[in-house]
Parts: sequence; C-alpha cells; structure tokens
Amino acid sequence: MKTFMDKDFLLSTDSAVKLFHDYAEKMPVLDYHCHINPQEIAEDRKFDNITQVWLGGDHYKWRQMRSNGVEEKYITGDASDREKFQKWAETLEKLIGNPLYHWSHLELQRYFGYTGHLCGDTAEEVWNLCNQQLQNKWSVRSLIKASNVTLICTTDDPVDSLEWHKKIADDSSFDVQVLPAWRPDKANNVEKPDYAAYMAKLSQVSNITIKDFASLKEALKNRLDFFHSMGCRVSDHALEYVMYVPASDEEIDAVMAKSLAGQPVSKEEELKYKTAFMLFVAKEYHRLGWAMQLHYGCKRDNNAYMFQQLGPDTGFDCINNYAPSAQMADFLNALSATNQIPKTIIYSLNPNDDASIGTILGCFQDPSAAGKLQQGSAWWFNDHKQGMTAQMTSLANLGCLGNFIGMLTDSRSFLSYTRHEYFRRIMCELLGGWVENGEYPNDQKALKKIVEGICYNNAVKYFGFNL
Repeated sequence: MKTFMDKDFLLSTDSAVKLFHDYAEKMPVLDYHCHINPQEIAEDRKFDNITQVWLGGDHYKWRQMRSNGVEEKYITGDASDREKFQKWAETLEKLIGNPLYHWSHLELQRYFGYTGHLCGDTAEEVWNLCNQQLQNKWSVRSLIKASNVTLICTTDDPVDSLEWHKKIADDSSFDVQVLPAWRPDKANNVEKPDYAAYMAKLSQVSNITIKDFASLKEALKNRLDFFHSMGCRVSDHALEYVMYVPASDEEIDAVMAKSLAGQPVSKEEELKYKTAFMLFVAKEYHRLGWAMQLHYGCKRDNNAYMFQQLGPDTGFDCINNYAPSAQMADFLNALSATNQIPKTIIYSLNPNDDASIGTILGCFQDPSAAGKLQQGSAWWFNDHKQGMTAQMTSLANLGCLGNFIGMLTDSRSFLSYTRHEYFRRIMCELLGGWVENGEYPNDQKALKKIVEGICYNNAVKYFGFNL
C-alpha cells in the first residue's frame, strides 16, 4: 500500500517518477487565466483564517457542501468562519475520488506542512495550524512567490481602469508580472437586461457615444488599445457555444437599437449580433497579436429558487451538451478567408467535445505560431485526474501534444497554484506510461523538452510574454 499523497503521489512507474521530479517539479508557473483580484496583490492582503482563503467564493466547495446536506448558512450565510470550516472538513472526508480531496491536501502540505488528513475530527488541529501560519507567515505576495509563479493574467472588463495593475507594475519590490486579460462578455450579451446600462459605461470610459455597431467597434478599439498598452496579450470569452449566424451591419444595428431601447431581442437576433461581435474582436486580436480564449458548454444558474436567494455564479451551473461544432468551424473559416485568425484556445465544458475540437484545430494551423490553435486544458468540471488524462490523450491522438500550453488555475484562491502540480503529476504519469509501454522511446532529451514545454515554456513562447 502506498503512503497517502507521498512524494510520488499519482506516479506509478519509474518513468513517471523521473519525468516529474527531474523536469516538471522544477518548472515555474505561468498562470495565464484566473479570477483573482489584483487589488489584493497590490495591497498584499493577509487573511485572518483558512476559511477566508478556502471558502470565500469557491463554488466547487459550496456544491459539495450542499451535496452533503449542509445548511446554506454554513456555506454562503452568516455562520462563523470556524463553523463553516468545520462543515467543510466534515464534507471533505466523504469526497473520496473527488479532486477537491487532492487539491485541499496538496495545499495543506505545500503551504502549511500538514501531512495528515483533514476531517471532522482533525478540523480544530488544522484550523489552528493554518491560522497561525496565515497570520505570521503568509500574505498574498508571499504565497505567489513561494509557488514559483512568474506571471499572472487576471480577468478584466473593458471598462476597468486597471489601476491596480499599474500599481503592481510600478512596485519594484514585487517582480511577478500581473497583467490584465480582456473579458468583454457584458458588451457581447445583447440579450441581457443590463446591456443598455453597460453601453453607457463603455461610452463614458471610451469617450465615444455608442449608438450603433460602428460606434461600438470604435469604443472597443479604444479600450483594446488601452489594455494593450497595459501589457494585455490575451482575451477570454464565456459563450454558450461558438456560433456562426452571419448578418449585415444594418441587421446588427437594428438588434442593438432594440436592446438599447430596453426591448427584448429574439434568439436569432442574439446569435447574429454575437457572431458579428466575435468576428470583429477576433480580427482585432489578430491585429494586436493577442490570443483568444473561447470557453463554452456551460448552462448557468439552473436553480431558480437559489438564484433568487443568492444571485448568479454561486454554484448552480452544469454542462450544456448543445454545441454545434460545424458552426465553430464556420466561424474560424470566416476568419481564415481574410487570414485573420488569431492565436486561439478552445475549451469546452463537455468532454464529449474533445475529438471535435481536436479535428477542428488541425484545419486552421499555420506557421505563425507552433500550435496556433490550441485545445485548452480540461476545464472546470473536467479538471480532475480522469478529465485531464482524457483531454491530453485526445489531444495526443488528434494533434501535437508537445505544443500544448498546459495548465491554468481558473481560480479565485491564492492557494490554487498546487493545481499546476496536480496537473503535472497526471501529465507525467500519462507520458511515463507511454514510455514504459514502449509507445515512445526513453529519449530523455526529447522527453525533457516535451515536459518542460507543457509545464511552462510553450506558454511563454505562445503568448509572447517577456520573461
């Protein structure tokens, strides 16, 4: 029997052990997509207790606590932090086979030196241990530095001032780059009731009155150029799916006019607008040399009762299995007609889309970047051992795994950098297995290049960061 989560955790062969400890373990972390707050980095926030780090805004944990029958007061309600931590510990001990069990214990080991296992009975011991170190040892910046992070891309709206990014950049005492990433979902969501109010904000910050599609494009160009001046090199879009329903500018103007007047738009009108919007911004990303991330396949806010209580983004999302791959191919094909496809990373929440993504990628690659079109790392409900293994296996089967840009945290927590270690262990186990089975030669020079590339080097080169 192996020891619980020892130094060779998830590594079952000699080849896997060598790949991880000799190569992967030593590589820095480039976290090119996350949801952490740059203000907390600028101010070097310190946390009072482990609940603030672990349970504030973590939908993954909230869902499992609900699955364990925990009352909402101990999840998002007014219970004390100690009570919430107890309920989480009592839930965690039941999560055999769940990645949260591994993530939580990796964080306890790496940051707090705790090698036991957290459960209801050990909650008090772990609570005291973590809190003492959070108060005496750890701050946001020290956690980032201890995790060997070199660069972080946050997630930022076009109307954001990016003031905190500037403060971090101007602070010579902190050498980790914190760059903005462009997330224009509110400008794209023409069907939402707050669209008109958002257009008013965008008009104000860009000094361009938005009244039609042409003026919207000018306002977006204004903000894109500002973001670029602040070091932004990557965008991110949350889409129901990658649609392609082309329309004329006159049709788009009519759709905008309805939404700006507070009138509902039809599903067809929404799809036409979003197609035009995405084609425009994709061409701008090509102009600027940015990478475009497309996240799709999620059905959000499903529990009507809880939505009324808590609002959006509180842990009630699920996989949406409607994603016509033909439309995604048509969207990319429309960009290819003028040779304006930007570097593109495609993530689906539905693992059944792995193969279709893998085959679409191969249609649009070109010499401007190795792996110009990427299948993104196993995302959200898929970032577990089985999901990561399946995603990398599919990518290897259908594409060039050696050019893969690897893992990201997609997290709001400053302890989540251990997810890169988790991913690297799973990746080394997969590659090591192929070596052990004679499916790839035991060529350490080639394997070192592949492993270090997927861990870090490929992403540095792909995004063009100055590191």
